[in-house]
Amino acid sequence: MLLIKILIALLIVFMVVNLFKAMIVMLKNDPSTPPMSKYIGRRMIFAILIIGFIVVAMATGLITPNPRPY
Repeated sequence: MLLIKILIALLIVFMVVNLFKAMIVMLKNDPSTPPMSKYIGRRMIFAILIIGFIVVAMATGLITPNPRPY
């Protein structure tokens, strides 16, 4: 259970890092650097993986949602 949470946290960190890399590429506007869409695409892949891991972990019972959020 803890491993799933650590994996999801690491994926979120990678997602934020790629978002900032895209911002740096956008602000530099240097044609020799990779396109911004490369980093935005990686961010989307990490977001899909996070959602997939959460759905699979909930379906298998490894994590349970908070039954009462307030």
